[in-house]
Amino acid sequence: MSALKHYDIIVKPVITEKATLLSEQNKVVFRVPLAATKKDVKEAVEKLFKVKVGAVNTLRRRGKTKQFRGVAGKRSDTKNAIVTLLEGYSIDVTTGLS
Repeated sequence: MSALKHYDIIVKPVITEKATLLSEQNKVVFRVPLAATKKDVKEAVEKLFKVKVGAVNTLRRRGKTKQFRGVAGKRSDTKNAIVTLLEGYSIDVTTGLS
């Protein structure tokens, strides 16, 4: 895979209260495309951040149907990847890629 492909797989880090609590357990949460597989996510994280990945868990969240000014709309479907890093490795998502 080229580097451009890796940047396409990791859309952005998820920075929420729950994701911050997971970082204490050496886990990092990323938003990924719906078509991304666990193998793709593992390879992209290892190449971009130069770390070793122990496991990748993914979850798909279907978009809700909402009303906005009386017009029905639908939020986008999203997919998150929870990446567990091996002991001794860490990612600081607040500094970005170097």
